[in-house]
Amino acid sequence: MNAVRRGLGNGVVQAFLVVVGLVWMTPLAGLFLSSLRSAEDTAEGGWWTVFSSPGQLSFDNYSELLGNSGITQAFWNTVLISVPTTVLVVVIAALAGYAFAWLDFPGREAIFLLVVALLVVPVQIGLLPVAKLFGQLGLFGTIPGVVLFHVAYGLPFAVFLLRNYFSEMPKEMLEAARMDGGSEWRIFTRLVLPVGRPAIASLAIFQFLWVWNDMLVALLFADSSSQPLTVELQSQIRQFGSNIDVLAPGAFVSLVVPVVVFFAFQKHFVQGVMAGSVK
Repeated sequence: MNAVRRGLGNGVVQAFLVVVGLVWMTPLAGLFLSSLRSAEDTAEGGWWTVFSSPGQLSFDNYSELLGNSGITQAFWNTVLISVPTTVLVVVIAALAGYAFAWLDFPGREAIFLLVVALLVVPVQIGLLPVAKLFGQLGLFGTIPGVVLFHVAYGLPFAVFLLRNYFSEMPKEMLEAARMDGGSEWRIFTRLVLPVGRPAIASLAIFQFLWVWNDMLVALLFADSSSQPLTVELQSQIRQFGSNIDVLAPGAFVSLVVPVVVFFAFQKHFVQGVMAGSVK
């Protein structure tokens, strides 16, 4: 009887999770179907009408999207901003997190407290001063400028997260590696990084999603030649208004890339969350 109850309970939970997943995926599916419809069909009815009239579906919009130089350039700009930013934040934060967790150097605690204090600084406070500084350095309106801003404001949380994760590693494990003659660099690359892979993967996912979907920083620091997809889509909405045959597939591409990244690293993300819960 208990086994039946447990099986019924598991079945109810699984059914509930399936329903939640379907509800979560509905906007994405609706956007995808809208991106396959013409502007005339979209004006006449919602995306759900494709189930009764499947002849509406066509990949012509994506052909137009590929021919839109503004959208395609903005897509590659987004890649050139998001990928380097994520890599730099993860690499620098991993090095700093290991140093704060396991290396003794003067002012370690004070510097870490300063890093933690930076977490409460709103991004809006630094927009104008950094924009002025970038203008003097010739970085304003460039992709490197946008990358540097995201790296600077992503590092405090990243360092805080990885330092706390690395500090929970068994001290005996690192001491044994040092006794065996391992250098700090070797311990970091061969021991700490593999053990900390779930936390690092989780950080990389969050950082990538944050930068990919950003509009505020890009609106201020990117010009027309370096603006990402979020800004370009907003600009085309303002210019053309009803240009849905380009905007819908562009919005779908902008949305589906983070979804693919999340599911690609889903295993590591779940491991990181579970590891944090037991620690």
